[in-house]
Amino acid sequence: MKKLLILVLFIAPVSLSAQKFGHFNSADIIQSMPEYKTSQEELEKLQKQYEDEIKAMQDELTRKSQDYDKEKATLPDNIKQRREQEMQELYTRIQQTGQDDQQALQKASAEKMQAIADKVKNAVKAIGEAGGYVYIMDVTSGIPYISEKMSTDITSELKSKLGLK
Repeated sequence: MKKLLILVLFIAPVSLSAQKFGHFNSADIIQSMPEYKTSQEELEKLQKQYEDEIKAMQDELTRKSQDYDKEKATLPDNIKQRREQEMQELYTRIQQTGQDDQQALQKASAEKMQAIADKVKNAVKAIGEAGGYVYIMDVTSGIPYISEKMSTDITSELKSKLGLK
């Protein structure tokens, strides 16, 4: 019985040290991916399009407001009231369009980033399975400490797997 206990105590640390752990920096990888750069360009283009749309609506409101101010003294009350209501409706539409555009931009960004994250995740999984890793952790997510002696940095291998330089 004593020999069995000694054998177990001897084998346990050896089996723990045989496990492989890895880590990588997803921020470095994602920012070097062509998909990320393309998605950022597409999002900037979409944002510019939304900004131009809002600017056109604001210019229209400014023009209507200036026209109204010039003619206000000579307009009958019912026309004044109708024009004020039109300007208020346009202002409300500008506010709603801005909110809708912001939501659409956030959704588009989330979708593009999810596709990129899935690609990285699949590459990490493939490396983990091929290399016999127990865990592979992303240091970008705030891991407080990773031992460089007990964990392998797979960032360069992951970049290679993804076809990055």
